[in-house]
Amino acid sequence: MHALRGDAERYGAMVALETPVLSGRVEDGGIILETGGESPTRISANAVINAAGLGAHALARSFIGMPPDNIPPLHLAKGNYFALTTQSPFTRLIYPIPTPGGLGVHLTLDLAGQARFGPDVEWVDQVDYKVEPGRSDGFYAAIRAYWPDLPDGSLQPAFCGIRPKIAWPGGSETDFLVQSEKDHGVIGLINLFGIESPGLTASLAIAEWIARLV
Repeated sequence: MHALRGDAERYGAMVALETPVLSGRVEDGGIILETGGESPTRISANAVINAAGLGAHALARSFIGMPPDNIPPLHLAKGNYFALTTQSPFTRLIYPIPTPGGLGVHLTLDLAGQARFGPDVEWVDQVDYKVEPGRSDGFYAAIRAYWPDLPDGSLQPAFCGIRPKIAWPGGSETDFLVQSEKDHGVIGLINLFGIESPGLTASLAIAEWIARLV
């Protein structure tokens, strides 16, 4: 990410941290953004790309003139991870058969060889980054499907993430959703919805697609 930021800045981009966008509106053929933070300001732009991840839905709703019916539903899929407290017998990643809403509880290794398992899929109503220890029961069962010798008491809560799903399991298979003016009618606004973790892997390809829309 630091390398991508460096490349962007070399081509004239400016990165403004801790500057939340409060609202937007079309004015005189362009978009006016009202921002907050320690130095609130007003920004005029010819094009705005809403790539706010979990906040993309709220940001889209803050744009005056954005049709609410064009904003898809937001479903929060929490992915929990548990770390192995003993030495891992594995030297490579292990991916089981995917489960509805996720890739299944797979094994990953950090640079030090520490093993972590996850994510599971926990549908939640609000953003909460606490990993409940009681979820380890499901992890033991899932992991033992491919590692029957997993010792009891060898898992501890590690971390979690929240994925901005726009479809429930069993419903639409839509994952990424890119909306431009032809979809919602707001001049210069491009919305990216449902850009969950695979969206980071595909970010450069998504950027190329967006560049053709601007």
